Amino acid sequence: MTGQPRRQVAGGIWALAIAMGVGRFAYTPILPLMQQELHFSDAFAGYLASSNYAGYMLGALLAGVIPWHGRRALYYRIGLTASVLTTAAMGLTHLPSVWFALRFASGIVSAFVFVLASAMVLDVLAAKGKTAWSGLFYGGVGAGILASGLLTPLFARLGSWQGAWIGLGLFSAVGAVFAWMWVQEGESASGAGRTASDSAAAPPARWLPWLIASYGLEGLGYIVTGTFIVAIADQIPGFAGHSIWVWVLVGAAAAPSCILWSSLAKKLGFVRTLLWSMLLQAAGIALPAWWSAPGGFVISALLFGATFMGITTLAATLGRQMSPNRSSRVIGILTAVYGTGQMLGPAGAGALFSLTGDYNGALLGAAAVVLAGGCLLLTGLRYDKQRRDRDNALRQH
Repeated sequence: MTGQPRRQVAGGIWALAIAMGVGRFAYTPILPLMQQELHFSDAFAGYLASSNYAGYMLGALLAGVIPWHGRRALYYRIGLTASVLTTAAMGLTHLPSVWFALRFASGIVSAFVFVLASAMVLDVLAAKGKTAWSGLFYGGVGAGILASGLLTPLFARLGSWQGAWIGLGLFSAVGAVFAWMWVQEGESASGAGRTASDSAAAPPARWLPWLIASYGLEGLGYIVTGTFIVAIADQIPGFAGHSIWVWVLVGAAAAPSCILWSSLAKKLGFVRTLLWSMLLQAAGIALPAWWSAPGGFVISALLFGATFMGITTLAATLGRQMSPNRSSRVIGILTAVYGTGQMLGPAGAGALFSLTGDYNGALLGAAAVVLAGGCLLLTGLRYDKQRRDRDNALRQH
């Protein structure tokens, strides 16, 4: 990679690692530490997670409707700075009311960073004919998850759950320097944003509601595992206090997954590839309900990590291809619907956990929701077939 696209992608990787991998998802590996010391219930844990996702939904809505007028980079940097501060501040208080406010604010700014960084990076890649690099960019979320999984035990040894939050905040501050410098407002997508290959690969804009509905169900279902997988694994005797490694596996599988799914989409079509990724994820979510042993959680973590950011990459790239002149708006709408599901999922699952004392019902329900979202994509498979037919006709000529 050379020139501006290289800097954009590298800075975007840091941005997503900070705002998403750490800012949003560090709560998952730190949650068992907080529950062990502070003794709050699964229901409370779910409500606290949902406060973050409520903020994420609001931030995505705002990011999708605000007329930026060339100020995307400014608001992106404000969001990046706020993400670092809200992460570190979680370790500076024991007040639940402040936690809720911080997680809500963190959700808002992480959505801003995700939507604005996605729009700026994808616009530059499209203008330079480097859309295949989008998988590298979205791999930043997995890299951040991997980093939070590896660093949380280290920082926790220095200062328990508070040290984990503060330490990850300091780690994010270092990465924010590169994310700040390297992601810039690039060329407009209006002229170069939709290439001939993009036009051939993307379904028509009228199919966008199906993609939005499917992505919303994905947000509702995946987040149950995304919030509670470490806490659930922590109750399995075979892990013996080492459940954090489940989250490390999620990050390790997520980091390379985006570019692999993007490459597969080039061959099979985006809609078909998105469908397969959701079917695999549904199986991974349900697996611990059937096989509640370390092996079941290991496979579940790998399947979950290998799919959840791949699904985001495919959905965002497909949405942008379908409406390239409104990339911020389309990605914002997709993210807002996704965020609505994320807000509802942890609160409902946490309340169900506390009521039944059992995780299986919530896991199976979440898997069913993701499966239903995948079924909605069946309506778009004909567009992949049309693309392949066009490609074959071009090759014959």
